[in-house]
Amino acid sequence: MKNTRIPVTVMRGGTSKGVYILQSDLPQDKDQWEPLLLRLMGSPDKKQIDGLGGSQSVTSKVAIVQPSARPDADVDYTFAQVSVDKPIVSYKGNCGNISSGVGPFAIEKGLVPVTGDMTSVRIFNTNTNKIIIADVQTPGGEVAYEGDFAIAGVPGTASPIKLKFVRPAGTLGKGLLPTGNAVDTLEVPDFGPVQVSIVDAANPLVFVKAKDLGLSGKELPDDLNADAGMLELLEAVRGLAAVKLGLIDDYTKSAWETPGIPKMTFVAEAEDYVTADGKEIKKDQIDLLSRMMSMQKPHPSYAMTGAMCTAAAAVIPGSVVQQVLSKGADTQYIRIGHPGGILECGVDYTEGQTPDIEDTFGFRTANLIMDGTAVVRL
Repeated sequence: MKNTRIPVTVMRGGTSKGVYILQSDLPQDKDQWEPLLLRLMGSPDKKQIDGLGGSQSVTSKVAIVQPSARPDADVDYTFAQVSVDKPIVSYKGNCGNISSGVGPFAIEKGLVPVTGDMTSVRIFNTNTNKIIIADVQTPGGEVAYEGDFAIAGVPGTASPIKLKFVRPAGTLGKGLLPTGNAVDTLEVPDFGPVQVSIVDAANPLVFVKAKDLGLSGKELPDDLNADAGMLELLEAVRGLAAVKLGLIDDYTKSAWETPGIPKMTFVAEAEDYVTADGKEIKKDQIDLLSRMMSMQKPHPSYAMTGAMCTAAAAVIPGSVVQQVLSKGADTQYIRIGHPGGILECGVDYTEGQTPDIEDTFGFRTANLIMDGTAVVRL
């Protein structure tokens, strides 16, 4: 085996944690990236004991960043989802939480100069071919990580980072509604017909009403992880949506051939519920209940790109999300009740049967954890 030393930065971005790498520090041959990233993260191994991964999909992520040649972007950012227990690195789709660390990372590495107390970083995400604008607090000429802004699923408080996803619809090149319909019906083997909304904004998601799957929308990750049959059903629905999107031919192979997108999401009308850490959330504090899956496992909180897509879906007439959304909900301040708490997001749009989504936005935080050198043995 050969030891390869790679400069890496470990950051928390939103409710995820990942390894941030300058593309110039990786091999020029991108075919070499997959074995290197698998070894770096310690996959495949459920504990990822021999790498930097944290044994969950939300802690097994990589951001690859370089200066951009585009006139509308400062940096290019490629997201890599490294499977925990499979020898798979997926570049399909983006992670909004990891995106929130790209701006601070770019500033830390000198790719973007500080412009004042707040520095806007224009990020081109290569996975989705979309622009994200991150507003990073930079008083005194450096990134501020400390602050009084809290996000559900992360202990304590930190400095807020506003993320705006510009013209987020159509990451697959098929528009906001890639099937052309606000609602489609999927025939699920051994279960029956299920109505879904397949929406593509920031990332493609497949939405289904919780009650149509025998769920309440209040489920916590441990509840779902203990129900193998439900996990199988959720993946079957996701796989059939992937077939409808033309991503795969056989829905039973979805976990291997397109593990990251579309993201499976089930929603329900707002109700009182209890978060994973025992906090009571009242019905009037949220506009809907929602639960996401990540790499075939329940997301412990909520994906930022998922929130962006949920916000877009909320303004599509007749969509599954709009059907469960609280009447009179403020589309500039949509409150999603998830296992970790509440996530607020918004959408700017022009009304229509298929709305024109100008941008979606929300707030995250990030933290610099470690900057150093990783030794990868290949």
